[in-house]
Amino acid sequence: MVAKEDYIAVFASGVGGISVLRHLVDVLPGERFLYFGDSANAPYGSRSTEEVRQLTLDGAAYLLDNYPLKALVIACNTATAAAVRQVREKYPDLIVIGIEP
Repeated sequence: MVAKEDYIAVFASGVGGISVLRHLVDVLPGERFLYFGDSANAPYGSRSTEEVRQLTLDGAAYLLDNYPLKALVIACNTATAAAVRQVREKYPDLIVIGIEP
């Protein structure tokens, strides 16, 4: 069950998603946010689709295993293209928003 105090997590392959987080904080000031930047594996653009998909699924699993989430924003074009469908399928009760140009 989702609670009001649960987090909205923003996942990105590095620091690029911080602009998305900044905008979310501005438009949703009463929400709690987490930022997960996978800088250890950045950049994602040079990796295979399968590798990006697994990194994204691993990041989502880490966040869900460690924090109460109400939503996940995938703030990385490459991760969204590679894995948003799989994340939604694996976590059907979670709001998953992908960012694409």
